[in-house]
Amino acid sequence: MSSTHPEIEKRKTFAIISHPDAGKTTLTEKFLLFGGAINTAGAVKRNKANQSNTSDFMEIERQRGISVATSVMGFEYQGKRINILDTPGHKDFAEDTYRTLSAVDSVILVVDSVKGVEEQTLRLMEVCRMRNTPVIIFINKMDREGKDAFDLLDELENSLHISVCPLSWPIGQGHTFKGIYNIYQNQLNLFEANKSKVTAPLIQAKNLDDDVLKSHLQPAEVDKLKYELEMVEGIYGRLDKEMYLEGLLCPVFFGSAINNFGIRELLDTFISIAPGPASRQTEQREVKATDPAFTGFVFKIHANLDPNHRDRIAFLRICSGKFERNKFYYHTRLGKKLKFANPMDFMANEKSLVEEAWPGDVIGLYDSGNFKIGDTLTEGENLQFKGIPSFSPEIFKEVENRDPLKTKQLEKGLQQLTEEGVAQLFVQQPGNRKIVGTVGNLQFEVISFRLEHEYGAKCAFRTLSFSRSKWISSKDKNALQDIIKRRASHIAHDKDGNPVYLGDSDWAINLAKQDFPEIEFHATSDFMG
Repeated sequence: MSSTHPEIEKRKTFAIISHPDAGKTTLTEKFLLFGGAINTAGAVKRNKANQSNTSDFMEIERQRGISVATSVMGFEYQGKRINILDTPGHKDFAEDTYRTLSAVDSVILVVDSVKGVEEQTLRLMEVCRMRNTPVIIFINKMDREGKDAFDLLDELENSLHISVCPLSWPIGQGHTFKGIYNIYQNQLNLFEANKSKVTAPLIQAKNLDDDVLKSHLQPAEVDKLKYELEMVEGIYGRLDKEMYLEGLLCPVFFGSAINNFGIRELLDTFISIAPGPASRQTEQREVKATDPAFTGFVFKIHANLDPNHRDRIAFLRICSGKFERNKFYYHTRLGKKLKFANPMDFMANEKSLVEEAWPGDVIGLYDSGNFKIGDTLTEGENLQFKGIPSFSPEIFKEVENRDPLKTKQLEKGLQQLTEEGVAQLFVQQPGNRKIVGTVGNLQFEVISFRLEHEYGAKCAFRTLSFSRSKWISSKDKNALQDIIKRRASHIAHDKDGNPVYLGDSDWAINLAKQDFPEIEFHATSDFMG
């Protein structure tokens, strides 16, 4: 397969990330609207009383108005195949977002023009920096009275420790907001606000001296725009595409997703500059997108996507080669061959059958329990993709069964939900105590809601004093057995049977390190070979 294979060239796979309420899900939906994948915003609805966004398909998401599950949407636009992974904005689901970022080639980060850089914006950007993921920033809600555009750019550079380069510029803000000047293509588009349909630009001016401007903008507005664009050019210069692709520079766009302002500029430029499918590192070697043999990895598992069917879907990112329906592939962790009769393509909550898929694509595989997050599929080569770790949880609660007659359903539900990555399950002996660990309290709500509604099991959670966890290992097997025996009340085992040390403070963990010098303490499960 040559480096310019047309199917690989066509793919652009990215995630949209943001602090909650910055407008990420609205932007996702407007991309689908501009791409012709849906006809009107909010087109995919349950009923008139409950108008939910296209990508929020879990009941609890509709009730809470937040995205807690990453959804995948594909559409065609200008001859490209666009794969969007919408991510949970809520900080309690940072781990799910982190895993999703392992499956994309670039990111669009949405920032609220009123609030600027927020706590979750910082955390998400840190993850992008860890991976050197190319990031484009979209400053949303310019139709509201917010921070000055130059102040926002300063805040982005200072808070996120990254260089920025504006590629579009707002004309006014809040009640004076008129539209966007496209710096990248040197043209001005003035839009009418329209929340549900894509409208043609009110006017398209070739430059700032175009006579057509005078009927829509005051002379003072044109002068201000010229002055600001000169300043932008002087301060930020032209886009250095290589720096963007290396993750060192963020192109910035302004707009209002709800009103369709600035979306087309963002989408058209994204198509032009964003990277295609990138190489991925395995423990054995680097896998290039152009390698002829098929490889892919599971970065997410979702149970009961369709409430009418008890299904589990594993989301697989294709890294190289071509995936074909009904062909046998090698599951490297289990050491066995599997074939898939009904691989799925996604458009929000609509699914269609896939005959073949290419690097950059994300497909859904029906799963009867073969997959865990991080699993690799190949054509026979023994590979394991890297960089999809479990993180140390910060909140630990013991599961109490509220209905002893439903013990089996509870165990099955807990196992499936934790394999999905909603939370982590630890088992403590004696007594087979089930402990759920998460990074935020919202996950416990999600777990108990889904256990009841999907598995018919009721449970309560008893808060434990632990707030720290470290995976433990040692080259000395006797030393490992010693800590497990002597500190039994602090030891639990994860889903793979690896021992984890639980403590109630950093001080307690450090004390354990001093008491057991032969033991290594790890913040993530990534160290496991």
